[in-house]
Amino acid sequence: MDLQHLPILVFNGGSSSIKFSIYIADGTALSLLNYGEAGGIGTPKAQLHFYAFQDGEREILLSESAPSELRSTRDAVRRIAALLQQPGLTRPAAIGHRIVHTGPKLNAHQRITKDVLTEIENATCFAPLHQPIGLEIIREAKESFPGIDNYACFDTIFDQDLPEVASIYPLPKEIRDRGVHRYGFHGLACESIVQQFQDGSVPDLFPSAQVPDRLIDAHLGSGASVTAIYRGKAIDVSMGLTPCGGILMGTRPGDLDPGLIFYLLRLQTGSADNATDAVEQMLNRHSGMLALSGLSNDMRILREAANRGNSQAMLAIDAFVLSAKKMIGGYIALLGGLDALVFSGGIGEHDPITRAQICAGLDAFGLALSLETNAVTQSGPQNISRQGSKIAVYVLPADEDRVIAGHVARLARER
Repeated sequence: MDLQHLPILVFNGGSSSIKFSIYIADGTALSLLNYGEAGGIGTPKAQLHFYAFQDGEREILLSESAPSELRSTRDAVRRIAALLQQPGLTRPAAIGHRIVHTGPKLNAHQRITKDVLTEIENATCFAPLHQPIGLEIIREAKESFPGIDNYACFDTIFDQDLPEVASIYPLPKEIRDRGVHRYGFHGLACESIVQQFQDGSVPDLFPSAQVPDRLIDAHLGSGASVTAIYRGKAIDVSMGLTPCGGILMGTRPGDLDPGLIFYLLRLQTGSADNATDAVEQMLNRHSGMLALSGLSNDMRILREAANRGNSQAMLAIDAFVLSAKKMIGGYIALLGGLDALVFSGGIGEHDPITRAQICAGLDAFGLALSLETNAVTQSGPQNISRQGSKIAVYVLPADEDRVIAGHVARLARER
């Protein structure tokens, strides 16, 4: 294997989609060759899009609707594998996977061995919405690309050195000894934000290659979290043992009174296992903005409904904004002030109204948003703070795939 010209395939799986990309690693440099997405997996609206990327421009190589070929996650991986093995395309020499949870025994990004795969499987109880999809992608990638090393890059690693006071749960020691603590998530996205400051690609206000001392990343999407970062290291994060906690999300409620869980369990009928499964499904798939609106977990749909006067859609949006604003305000106190606030994720990057609503409560801390700049939707990094603002406010796309490719290149060279 030529480790100075290493083609890396990255898989980043969601609940009904798989994003994928091909990078070439030369030394410490990474170049994006191709990327794509299989969406609507398992539905009649399944689609597959595939692009080439060169000199900052993309070329559409494939755009098709193929529900018969995308019935499942494994079907989608097979289709992607067949696509990448066509003449003229670059075959990967290593494969990286975004995996949500390490579980209690793994503590680093690493090559997937039989033992590592077992630990990823054991961590499914901590991330039942995400972990099974990651496992399906790994298993099919091993079959579709035999003989190629697969690497797991975990969403929890960035937060694994949280101060004990921030990560510990006030539970009996025998429970804590089973790996029950605050893990935090969206770590690969947060790492991408920090890297963008380090390489000087963030516009204005900060000197090149400097990470703000006091930084908050509001990663807002269907899954949403807020992370407090001090000098490039996470010191607190809204999500906890699982990705279900923290701020309000698309289908997840965020933090709840623990006593409410007992109440929900008592409402269930049947066996204890069935009751647990029912509550778990409720909290992971049927709560959050979806439950409050009775309409959707998609902020775009909720905005349209709210504009038509739908009061429940308005309530869902307002509750989401309040939840994020409270977390950000608390982290400003924790950090002793704030140098930069970053919005990332689907909502954070593409919904200027949500950004403005969140920032409206932060002017007491010296944050001044440029309403004109904020209202302009563009791709790439954007500074949306007003001149003279004591806090810089940015929209920064989180590039998890590039971070994963970088870790895979490093791990492949260390073998």
